[in-house]
Amino acid sequence: MRRIWAVELRPQADGPALVCPSCTARTFPLQASSARSAALAHLACHVRASALPAHLRSCQCRVRGCVWHPRHRGCAGRVLLALTRDLSGRTWRLADACAACAAATSHTAVVPETLLSPHRPAASAPVRPRVHGDEPQRVREMLTHLASALGCVTSPAARLLALQCALRADRHGCARLPAGLLRGMRLHRHTEAWQELAQDGWLDLPDPRAAPLQVRLLDGALNQAPCRSARRRAAHWALKPAPLIVPAAAKPADRLAALVLAAHTTAAGPVADMAVVARLCGHSPQQTEALLDRLVAGRTLATWHHQRDTGEVHWQPAPLHGPVSGSTGPSTH
Repeated sequence: MRRIWAVELRPQADGPALVCPSCTARTFPLQASSARSAALAHLACHVRASALPAHLRSCQCRVRGCVWHPRHRGCAGRVLLALTRDLSGRTWRLADACAACAAATSHTAVVPETLLSPHRPAASAPVRPRVHGDEPQRVREMLTHLASALGCVTSPAARLLALQCALRADRHGCARLPAGLLRGMRLHRHTEAWQELAQDGWLDLPDPRAAPLQVRLLDGALNQAPCRSARRRAAHWALKPAPLIVPAAAKPADRLAALVLAAHTTAAGPVADMAVVARLCGHSPQQTEALLDRLVAGRTLATWHHQRDTGEVHWQPAPLHGPVSGSTGPSTH
């Protein structure tokens, strides 16, 4: 079944108009300040009206011949709702896509199903049992969202701060970051990183003198599911993403690269598409290769290997104790 919806924001003399090919009435006048929110809300209405059991959903990207992203290892993972915007921010697409295709598609964020449900669970509803080891997946999905929401030149330090804010925020988009947390991240009073996020329009610039730091996020498409306690566990794991622990004095770029790899270390093995790793790190593939070399030199990785015919990157964590054995550099054949 086709599960692709798209809307376009077209400039008009009296303000932008929302055009939806799936609707009989195709244009809707909007206020410029609320155009983006209206587009996302309109897409959500289509999803709610076209509910489908999970076992009947399939990757629409695959149906289209995977034309939405560069070549990668193929479809894998559960089917998600992927929100994609074009470079201009005028066209928005919401579609079913497998986890692998969603991660490989530029300017794409995963939308949690709970945000699109017409009926939110009551406050007294029983809490779903925690699935052990789900923190890496939550961090991976949030990193994918941030890769789309933030500017392509946003620094690793700003990306790490944005991740902690997003995972710790309440349903109103407000987050509190204790001074001890920021000191542990070695980002205490790094005002330039906060200024980057404010310039991206992602948050209001906080008062750096406040303790704890009070942050208000402006990201209307932010993933705020599942429950806050689960997201806080993911935020805590992201500070020391086992099994890839970096030295205390590591640079933010090294910390972010290790976190991206750790979030992609699954039961299937430590492997990911190099293009995806590079995009989540905010670097080019060549810069990412240099970062992986630094992780080897810092004994976070024992070795890594870029399989160029498939675009995959494989890695092995360094032993927890003692010197790294074996190869100390990349293999690139």
